[in-house]
Amino acid sequence: MSLGQNLQFLRKRENMTQEQLAEVLEVSRQSVSKWESDTTYPETDKLLQITNLFHCTLDDLMKKDISSQYVEDKNHYDSHKNQFSKRITLGVGLILTGLTLCTFLIGVLPQREGFDTDSISGIIFLLFVVVAVAIFIVTGLQDSYFTKKHPYIEDFYSEEEKDAFHKKLITMVTTGVVLIIAGFIIMTGYEAFIPSDYVNHNIDVESLICSLFLLLVTIAVVLFVYAGTQESKYNIKHYNLMQDKNSQTYKNDKKKGLYCGCTMIIATIIFFSCGLIGNLWRSAWVVYPIFGIFCGIISMVIDRNNNEEE
Repeated sequence: MSLGQNLQFLRKRENMTQEQLAEVLEVSRQSVSKWESDTTYPETDKLLQITNLFHCTLDDLMKKDISSQYVEDKNHYDSHKNQFSKRITLGVGLILTGLTLCTFLIGVLPQREGFDTDSISGIIFLLFVVVAVAIFIVTGLQDSYFTKKHPYIEDFYSEEEKDAFHKKLITMVTTGVVLIIAGFIIMTGYEAFIPSDYVNHNIDVESLICSLFLLLVTIAVVLFVYAGTQESKYNIKHYNLMQDKNSQTYKNDKKKGLYCGCTMIIATIIFFSCGLIGNLWRSAWVVYPIFGIFCGIISMVIDRNNNEEE
């Protein structure tokens, strides 16, 4: 296969037009067209840019048939998992955004007679939860249908693609951790920047600081969820094991789903009980991160006790 054929294959595989590739390489579309027709050849610096862009070696690009190194994604697995990842991330982000917004409203809305700020904030939060749950249900049903229709996927991701994502994963996780640490610093040290005699009866400073903390946590969790679901996408071996009901991986995930599902149901019952009975909407939200940690511990214990090499 010629350089032009390899370049054309890589460009189309990334769903790029000649114009888009030309823009990235800072050349004209006609130049890309000539390269792909083997009329002319790119300069050395452009060749290096192409190899970095498509995660291939110069030797493969110039001498080998790159198309033979890739397994075709015939089932549109990648696009399905990308959509799944975005929707799950959106659902989680909506819940945390609703919580952040409620806390902010509690801080800025004045307390007046006959005006229950906590209840109104709780209702707003529930609206966000309803939308998120609807997204989860639709996404879950679509994913279940896809897995039943395609119980086995041949691994078509190259090592270069996996390595490129791993670098992004490190960046996303690191950013999330930094945001959470920054949030804790703000929560614990805000009093040092606000005069002790500062009083504003119309604004609850503590709630505002808490809403800022929750905003940072929301961004961090969104990064974590998106990174985690994308990492799972590249683990096709785990996907295939999940469709094998005799595999330990399948049994482990069923256990985790059951235990974590029950745990979050209990958390929801406690949340509504505290809110409706004790009118503690402002503080009842803490049950979710606490029980979320329990879910993480449960998952780690199950994986550790039932370890299966993939």
